[in-house]
Amino acid sequence: MSSYSELIKNFEKIRNYMREFYVYGFKSRDEYNKKSARSYDDERRRMESWLGDHMSFVRTPEGKNVFISIDSRVSQHNPFYKALKAKSFTDGDITLHFILFDILHSHEVVLSLPEILEKIDEYLDGFENPMVFDESTVRKKLKEYISQGIIVSEKVGRKMLYRRAEDVELPDITDVLNFYSEIAPCGVIGSFLLDKQTVQGDNFSFKHHYITSAMDSNVMATLFKAMREKSVITVNNMSRRADEPRENRIIPLRVFISAQNGRQHLIAYQPDFNAIKSFRIDYLSDVKILGPTPRFDELRAELNEMQSKMWGVTAKRDRYGKERTEHVEFTVKVAKNEEHIARRLEREKRMGSVEKIDEHTYRFFADVYDTSEIIPWIRTFICRITELHFSNRTLENQFKSDIEKMYRMYGIEEVDV
Repeated sequence: MSSYSELIKNFEKIRNYMREFYVYGFKSRDEYNKKSARSYDDERRRMESWLGDHMSFVRTPEGKNVFISIDSRVSQHNPFYKALKAKSFTDGDITLHFILFDILHSHEVVLSLPEILEKIDEYLDGFENPMVFDESTVRKKLKEYISQGIIVSEKVGRKMLYRRAEDVELPDITDVLNFYSEIAPCGVIGSFLLDKQTVQGDNFSFKHHYITSAMDSNVMATLFKAMREKSVITVNNMSRRADEPRENRIIPLRVFISAQNGRQHLIAYQPDFNAIKSFRIDYLSDVKILGPTPRFDELRAELNEMQSKMWGVTAKRDRYGKERTEHVEFTVKVAKNEEHIARRLEREKRMGSVEKIDEHTYRFFADVYDTSEIIPWIRTFICRITELHFSNRTLENQFKSDIEKMYRMYGIEEVDV
């Protein structure tokens, strides 16, 4: 039986456990029934080795529930990045890596593949049972490093020559890296660069620090690459209504990130439904790029047009191109010293419009694809709303019913809404 290792080969497996422990954190060991108990123990121990200060547990009648507890407001560096830095490797991989970079020890050393193979043999001659690296293995490794920008190839005549890429001296951008590694998509790249800095700065604290996005970095990086190449992809999507993920063939168009909760959505065209749809990125896995599509620019332009009616991520346009929109409007009363409310309406209106009725009264109105997406924002004005009308009467009645229930709960005298 193989011994336990802190390093991981399949990040997707640890990604699922980290999400279960951090986002949910209510299951006992026996309730993780998709994998064996041994698998659960190994993954839990790995996470404890990276996130020991943040791991806790609570005992319930069902058993011991392990969870990750992190106060993202005081955590200046995303602790989930540690998992992305724990990639495993084989003995052959790590040996070949160091031999190659010792051979190509500077930018001035330029060698052909046969010359590199000869020097590798010289390295290994001193071992009693040396490893063997054939020409195909070394060529593939060099090609991998070329794609990563750390080896440079150049054809001279009929020969392909290889050399180490020039070292890049990073300027003193510690503050820049500290900031963007925590707020930008795929911020783990900045975290890797910070590891090379001699001085680590801690000048930032984040009020809205959405650290769980780190778990989706691999998926996001592949999606960005696919969009840059204007490609079709296949991706597995885990639905809340299904036990197993379903493969979808889609054209990724744009990533939306909620400023309110940090949730990331992929907006993509799905040919099976001839529709632009949204996919939660934390439900996506196993992204494969199939190749460019001539329809990308056309679909991106269509999405740009549709965004004028998208409050969130929902786009309602049927397979024949017919739109279904809903009208939303409400009126707010602003007190004498509450000019900031009017400014907030104007600042946060997105595609909506704000009309000043009199000195203390403002009306907001918009046509959107999905009224339910705008309701959480409207609720933040509840104590100032004097009128409210939705074309979706079901949602309007539900909204008003919720307010009436709140009044009764807190013993507030009811007013007409």
